[in-house]
Amino acid sequence: MIIVMEQSSDPKLTDAVVTRIRELGYEPHLIQGSNRQVIGAVGDERGKMVLQSIESMPGVESVVPILKPYKLASREVCPEPSQVEIQPGLVFGGDELIVMAGPCSVESEQQIVETAHAVKRAGARILRGGAFKPRTSPYSFQGMEEDGLKLLATAREETGLPIITEVVNPRDVELVARYSDIMQVGARNMQNFALLKMLGQLDKPILLKRGMSATIQEFLMSAEYILAEGNRRVIMCERGIRTFETATRNTLDISAVPVLKEQTHLPVVIDPSHATGHSSLVPSMCYASVAAGCDGLIVEVHPNPEKAASDGPQSLRPAAFADMMMKLKDFADVSGRTLPGVGGSL
Repeated sequence: MIIVMEQSSDPKLTDAVVTRIRELGYEPHLIQGSNRQVIGAVGDERGKMVLQSIESMPGVESVVPILKPYKLASREVCPEPSQVEIQPGLVFGGDELIVMAGPCSVESEQQIVETAHAVKRAGARILRGGAFKPRTSPYSFQGMEEDGLKLLATAREETGLPIITEVVNPRDVELVARYSDIMQVGARNMQNFALLKMLGQLDKPILLKRGMSATIQEFLMSAEYILAEGNRRVIMCERGIRTFETATRNTLDISAVPVLKEQTHLPVVIDPSHATGHSSLVPSMCYASVAAGCDGLIVEVHPNPEKAASDGPQSLRPAAFADMMMKLKDFADVSGRTLPGVGGSL
């Protein structure tokens, strides 16, 4: 249920409603709108009609059922787009188009530091890099683990770029959280509910990637697991889905951007590298994603893709990334977005 408070309602009345929601066995989630406060009451669907009695409490304007199976991720609860702050001046879901860039895997200090400087010069605002790598084959490079996290921290110290890196196993959540600014959930873990619940207990931004065979509703239900645990700092990431097409690694579902924008208040970003699997296709998909209304991009960049430990064919060289960013600024301008740091604007 959604409990809509009257405009300019006394905070004490809101507190009373929150207390009553808990007494009825539901969990309250306060959402501050531009004009009034809304309280989402989430819990067992079978007895939700008992919440209708709250409508008679002072300060309550209305009590409305949430029709979507995903409650807290739905625009029914939060009609206005959410913003996820990474640090002061760096926000997903605002006017700025946020670009995250870096190698698929951290391989050495020289590699990650060199790449960090290059993508920052080109206008990237966040450094990506994998320390833990879930791979299809058990014989493939699995990542440098904590040593890789330490190298990412070194690159952050040298460039000032926040870092995003993937967490694969629930037992590693605390370790990865100590080093990262944003924690990424990969496509293979989209429905690792034990992991999602642990991430929901953190006060740290989570980038959740869509599973390669997941519907949009399943994608949003996974986000709900994180939100239901109390962490509201969730960013949705479309990274391509599995289809019968073999010309690309996956099929980038561009339509997911406007669909998600209709269904959820959460920010939406695109991963064109994993979607296409070919570096030559990445720029075009970036431009199309911005035109579709995404809030950010996460792009793979490597100084020597031919020597990359993983995903070299889909990684842009730093020069190609810089060229793409210059053209991307035109698409951002047309879409009403800013791209600070590109073309001398930062």
